[in-house]
Amino acid sequence: MRCPFCACADTRVADSRLADDGGSVRRRRECPGCGQRFTTYERPELALPMVVKTDGRREPFNEDKLLRGLTRALSKRAVATARVDAAVRVIQRRIRERGEREIPARLIGELVMEALRDLDPVAYVRFASVYRRFEDVDAFSAEIARMKESDGDDSARDD
Repeated sequence: MRCPFCACADTRVADSRLADDGGSVRRRRECPGCGQRFTTYERPELALPMVVKTDGRREPFNEDKLLRGLTRALSKRAVATARVDAAVRVIQRRIRERGEREIPARLIGELVMEALRDLDPVAYVRFASVYRRFEDVDAFSAEIARMKESDGDDSARDD
């Protein structure tokens, strides 16, 4: 690997360890030419499926778009960035596990809502209001009631 500081073609690995819960390898490298150290990450390149929009258009899966949607819903909420990044990885893993070449955008939206529900209930309702196109306050109330009802079901199962 080339040194990003002096462009020397030969760098050596000083340290390697697993990162991202074993999903990548973090390598500390050192350049013999200039002595600088830098970090690289090695990840498997796995193709994600094409996203089929509701109007039938197809576009490549975009991790940045997924992260933007989560971040927008979570704005001004106290949720650690590491938890958001973990949610993105979980969503991507679940999409890959399906093994399909195309995936409906609606499924991605449902996976995002599931992740937001675990991260922050206010962010979940924010996202749901846009995603499900709430028209009035009654729609908000109904969604909150559904959340409370399923939370009660979850706690009953935990006993």
